[in-house]
Amino acid sequence: MMTEQLNWGILSAAKIAREFVAPAIHASARGRIAAVASRTPGKAEALAAPYGPVAIHHDYQALLADPGVDAVYIGLPNAAHVEWTEKALRAGKHVLCEKPLALTAAEIEALIRTRDETGRFAAEAFMVTHHPQWLRVRELVASHEIGRLVGVQGGFSFYNDDPGNIRNDAAQGGGALRDIGVYPAIVTRFVTGEEPGKISARLDWDGGIDASARVWADFTSFTLEFFVSMRRAPWQQMLFHGEKGWIRVNAPFNAEAYGDPVIEIFTVAGGRRFEHFARIDQYAAQAEAFAASVFDGAPYACPLEFSLGNQKMIDAIYVAGGG
Repeated sequence: MMTEQLNWGILSAAKIAREFVAPAIHASARGRIAAVASRTPGKAEALAAPYGPVAIHHDYQALLADPGVDAVYIGLPNAAHVEWTEKALRAGKHVLCEKPLALTAAEIEALIRTRDETGRFAAEAFMVTHHPQWLRVRELVASHEIGRLVGVQGGFSFYNDDPGNIRNDAAQGGGALRDIGVYPAIVTRFVTGEEPGKISARLDWDGGIDASARVWADFTSFTLEFFVSMRRAPWQQMLFHGEKGWIRVNAPFNAEAYGDPVIEIFTVAGGRRFEHFARIDQYAAQAEAFAASVFDGAPYACPLEFSLGNQKMIDAIYVAGGG
């Protein structure tokens, strides 16, 4: 029996596409790289080289018009995500767009309407929601392994003060919250199923972008506090603290690249233990899940409605921080 294949077009040859998403699609059971588009001479060809016969386009619209493309991965700068997601949907393509999908919640609401009008599938590329370690943390919290959840703490940082980098470009939708602040927000909401109420924040600005942020959020049954920064040495961790124990995720966002996927569990009754997860490519897991939703109608871990909730939280953080 032949397995259905999703023919992908890669829109932009950015680093995330070259090093993570394209190899993952190629490695997935139901995906293949069918086309690549880049406006920079030579970049599309270089990205496509490992994947056999691949159509090369030097115009984004040409890729959307390519009949050999079923789905599009969009890895453009943040400020271009909404425009090209909408264009791809209206061109009849399914869309996986790199985070942040949009710069405001209202833009995601509009994309949801476009998705529904076109009947295509669309999602934001939160690969972490497809990693088994996060499915396990959600299970442990829901089963009250650590008793009632009281607080969540975490952080994510790296150092990049290059003024030529799009993360430091306000016009391109740069900033720490949009680049990495979305991750503590998404995993907290994913694990707990709750949405934040009151939010407080302090943003540190540099060159027109939020280079660092500290956030405090009251959820219905627990509190969240986290920091993100593009001006600190690389670090990441999430801690879920309950009345009877805690769960620490040691490589929450860049499992493999930052460290092994291990969660540390402590309970008052049972002491400390570690759960190790097989080394998997969470980007490939994302590609498999996307194909399953397209072909089989399988539920997706992070549909646009879930992304909308995350963007509402990021919007509220900017307001609270005076952004």
